[in-house]
Amino acid sequence: MNIMKNRLTLAAVALASLAVLSCSTELTNNAAPVELVVTNNQNLTLLDIDPATTDPDCDEEVGTINMQVIRKNENATGDFLQVRVQRYRVSYRRTDGGTIVPPSFVRSLDTLIGVGSSGTSNFTVVEADALTQAPFAALRPQNGGRDAETLRPFVRMEVILEVFGETLAGDNVSDSTAFPLEFCFGCGGCD
Repeated sequence: MNIMKNRLTLAAVALASLAVLSCSTELTNNAAPVELVVTNNQNLTLLDIDPATTDPDCDEEVGTINMQVIRKNENATGDFLQVRVQRYRVSYRRTDGGTIVPPSFVRSLDTLIGVGSSGTSNFTVVEADALTQAPFAALRPQNGGRDAETLRPFVRMEVILEVFGETLAGDNVSDSTAFPLEFCFGCGGCD
């Protein structure tokens, strides 16, 4: 009976140790000596998906990605701390009560950023063919002009942009940023 109790105690300790180690972001999320920090500069919050009514002088650039590499440990030095950013993924979350979102997508990106330096890049918010599919297709007049789920003439969502790269030493790094965006059809331009 004592042997069984010792084995159970040992198993419980092992499981507790494993749980503590698996919760460590340093071990599971990012063991790299640097952090990739991603933010955005948003220029537009409203995007008219009808090219016939969009103001031609309107800046169609939604915004830019700002990427910075920050050293975690001041003693870490060398060129191998530089980060090569390789790709980004865009996904969506509705904020207007609807659930239908465009499909996520991944795009390539090739930027090398040194420690203490930053890089900026333009990005695609939504693929062109997605604007003719749900949830955006319902906003077109021939389809009723209203989102099928919310019955509103717009679709509001949060655009989530995740950036992935690795140090020149081969350590994976990533970060994400999100921003609100409202889509409409024939609402007279963009803000």
